[in-house]
Amino acid sequence: MFSIHKIIPLQFILSVFIFTNIEAQDRLSGEPFATRSEVIAKNGMVATNHPLASQVALDILKQGGSAVDAAIAANAFLGFADPAMNGLGGDLFAMIWSADDQQLYGLNAAGKSPAELTLDYFHDHNITRIPAAGPLPVTVPGVVDGWFEMHERFGSLDFSLLLAPTIEYARQGIAVHAEVADLMAYLDRDLIRHYSLPAEFEWEDLPEFSRVFRPVGRFPEKGELFRNPDLANTLEIIAGQGRDAFYRGEITDKIISHLREIGGFLTHDDFAAHSSEWVDPVSINYRGVDVWQLPPMTQGLAVLQILNILEGYDLSDHGFGSAKHIHYFTEAKKLAYADLRTHIADPDYYQAPLNQLLSKDYATDRRQLIRDDWVQDYGPGIEAESHTIYLTVADGDGNMVSLIQSNSWLFGSLVVPPGLGFPLQNRGTGFSLNPGHVNVYEPGKRPFHTIIPAFITKEDKPYVSFGLTGGDMQPQGHAQIVMNLIDFGMNIQEASDAPRIRHSGSGTGITELESGFDYTTIRDLMKMGHQVQYGFERFGGFQGILFDGTFFFGASDSRKDGQASGF
Repeated sequence: MFSIHKIIPLQFILSVFIFTNIEAQDRLSGEPFATRSEVIAKNGMVATNHPLASQVALDILKQGGSAVDAAIAANAFLGFADPAMNGLGGDLFAMIWSADDQQLYGLNAAGKSPAELTLDYFHDHNITRIPAAGPLPVTVPGVVDGWFEMHERFGSLDFSLLLAPTIEYARQGIAVHAEVADLMAYLDRDLIRHYSLPAEFEWEDLPEFSRVFRPVGRFPEKGELFRNPDLANTLEIIAGQGRDAFYRGEITDKIISHLREIGGFLTHDDFAAHSSEWVDPVSINYRGVDVWQLPPMTQGLAVLQILNILEGYDLSDHGFGSAKHIHYFTEAKKLAYADLRTHIADPDYYQAPLNQLLSKDYATDRRQLIRDDWVQDYGPGIEAESHTIYLTVADGDGNMVSLIQSNSWLFGSLVVPPGLGFPLQNRGTGFSLNPGHVNVYEPGKRPFHTIIPAFITKEDKPYVSFGLTGGDMQPQGHAQIVMNLIDFGMNIQEASDAPRIRHSGSGTGITELESGFDYTTIRDLMKMGHQVQYGFERFGGFQGILFDGTFFFGASDSRKDGQASGF
């Protein structure tokens, strides 16, 4: 990463973008940022980050399956086709619009920490941060229970039919897509630093992981065949025996046996006690639409706080890509994230003051801290008492699903129980080991989660189901999508493709910009004290479906391999 004002060829880069943008305007008049048209259909719509996952989901819809059926089928497939990002060893969150009762439901399918592992263990072993690799960050995987919870309530096809496409693909194999290959190559290059592993680490130290995901002594490359018969066998067991096969059966036995063998603490009791939780989504009204997120322990609260603060500015008048647009957004983000670090934790252990944090009065108070002409550093407004896939599906009956699922890091903990074909997540890295922290580690507690699905309603009707991957980029990306749609009048594909902003770092931080922002804007931001950098990656991947009451409009991020498909 480098500072934009130190790079001489920037004007050339911007000029290239300008000419490219003129060509885009010729192709898509009035949509300067759109890389392609929206997909428009009436009977159903799917948007995922993998073309074959979209086809799997679409086939389920055509068989008469519900939006939830199709979402489960797509998610199962992505656990095979994009295994670094998600799978059976991870957690899941979803929002589901039910056409029958015109209501939005929220599902928290996150697992808890081991009951036998205590904070004292870390302190006694001089561990100051939960390691990313190995058994210690592994929490109970929640995705399988999440599938069955959703299916029991909103499914229509037999559950075994939803897993059948992935079972067949996992046995026969598929060609590895570019984005999947790039992630694997990144991990291959940077594993030791990424996971803070000892310099002498070798892939042979993870024999089961290597057998499944590096079958010829390396990760598969783009266009090469990848198979996972172990995962096919595991899915067949779940299809035949149901949810309990994973939480009380032979799959449980294999997971627990392996974890205990390598120093883990999860037990059969931890798995047997697991259950998903139906929760009430939380919302704020932003310029006439209601934006919905799930409550803590996800970071969705930050999206709503950012938008509440931004509502006090006339962003449409300032214009997309203006210095004021970027300045106000980054300052609002810093204010929201200061509260995020202070108040987001398992609600069974800490109740965040949601009503106050999401109130318009509180947003007004926080907005008054922002200077129009200079960057600042902020603390939380209220003191506390103490890597991912996204997909969305809509069916012809008007049901919509906004679903996000993750291993946390690339391939999670890197722990692959023998014979099962999937890695276990390392979501435990979301805990703090500092006593008194709102998110301090405790037995049987759910960690802080970065993954967030989103939804927008308009006049109490479903409007947009969307999400965006990318760790702490997710709330920033969600807010920008809403701004693009509501403030800047973009269609859903253009809202996805428009250049993004990413603020990172402590203090006043760093403002990273994708290609596409005018040099005069960058110059004005620098005059306000922004440290501006040109960003190449880490801007997330978007999928979304907009419903106008008659047609579904699907979009998939040009930054990823996926696609929107409808019929």
